[in-house]
Amino acid sequence: MTATLARRTATAAFAFLLCALFAAGPAMAAGGTPDSGTRPSTAGKAEYDKAEALIKAGKYAEAIPLLKTADAKAPDSADVHNWLGYAYRKLKRYDAALKHYRIALRLEPRHRGANEYLGELYLALGQLEKAEERLAVLDKACLFGYEEYTELKEAIEAYKARKGISE
Repeated sequence: MTATLARRTATAAFAFLLCALFAAGPAMAAGGTPDSGTRPSTAGKAEYDKAEALIKAGKYAEAIPLLKTADAKAPDSADVHNWLGYAYRKLKRYDAALKHYRIALRLEPRHRGANEYLGELYLALGQLEKAEERLAVLDKACLFGYEEYTELKEAIEAYKARKGISE
């Protein structure tokens, strides 16, 4: 009995480690954090960093020109497009937000931030099924869940509650 428990524990630990390495590996190799994948490494980094600080301060319109400059210098950055989508979504410029989230996901289909924020955009547009599709993508990203999964799940639950939709 003890050997079986030890084997199961070791298997679970290995699965967790494998999942964590799989999820974080490409992002770390690109110089990003585990929830990002393609931050600008040199070209566009200064503009990206300034834009990120502006976004965190709620200055979305001010961040957009910096992100556009970062995109011109590092056009294959999913993180740049994710932040552009985020800034446009916060400004209720939903068409532009959708465009940039799609680019981010074309560059990195498992980008957790872009999947979460695209789901939130779909909720703003009243497209619950599409938001739930993004949640399913996040759910498949790893067995143990992420903050992005939890936040989108909570946003979907709040949306359903507001709309009187039951499971």
